[in-house]
Amino acid sequence: MTSAHLANIAVHVGAGTLALLIGFAMLARRKGTAAHRRWGKVFCLLALVVSLSAAVGTLCFRFIPVFAVLTVLVPYQLVSGWRSIHTRERGPSVIDAVWTLVALALALMLTPTLVAAPGRPDIVAYASLGTLFLLLAYDAVRWLFPRRWFATLWRYDHVYKLVASLFALLSALVGNVIRVGQPWSQIAPSAIGLLTIGYFFVQRRRQEVATRPAGYGRTDAAAS
Repeated sequence: MTSAHLANIAVHVGAGTLALLIGFAMLARRKGTAAHRRWGKVFCLLALVVSLSAAVGTLCFRFIPVFAVLTVLVPYQLVSGWRSIHTRERGPSVIDAVWTLVALALALMLTPTLVAAPGRPDIVAYASLGTLFLLLAYDAVRWLFPRRWFATLWRYDHVYKLVASLFALLSALVGNVIRVGQPWSQIAPSAIGLLTIGYFFVQRRRQEVATRPAGYGRTDAAAS
């Protein structure tokens, strides 16, 4: 193993460890505060460093299918989830469309490589690629949504993409460190991540219902 490879691994592991610590600390803390936004930026920057070092490792040192897919999936989720904070009720813009097309092109380039990879099919790699295509499909279809929907949808979009990125990092860590129980030990973090996202979705929905004005959505009895 060359010194350049070792240096890349050191950057990857260091940034990944910090990103995971910050990410899970943020899950337990209050959302929407100045501190949340500040640490959110740090998390995103660290996760992008992880993704960049993973891309360098994949292209220059060793190609591993699942990590190649995560190198596209995680940055896409990070940037797209962060963009939802800035666009909010305005919905996606041209920047988001370009970002989706770039990710789609990379996903299409990866697909034949995964199919042609020797040995048994990598279940986690295929699942990650399927997740990426589903996310890209949603981000394409949302252009058809009425603009008023995004006043509510942007929060769910942000939660899903950022929390999913965090657990994707955890899944990659487990895949590298824990050799027993594969592929299920690597799938487990993703399953826990989906449960976590579901919890925050339910919590967010309850907050929306609690803050609605009295009589919201009811038929006006006087008009009937």
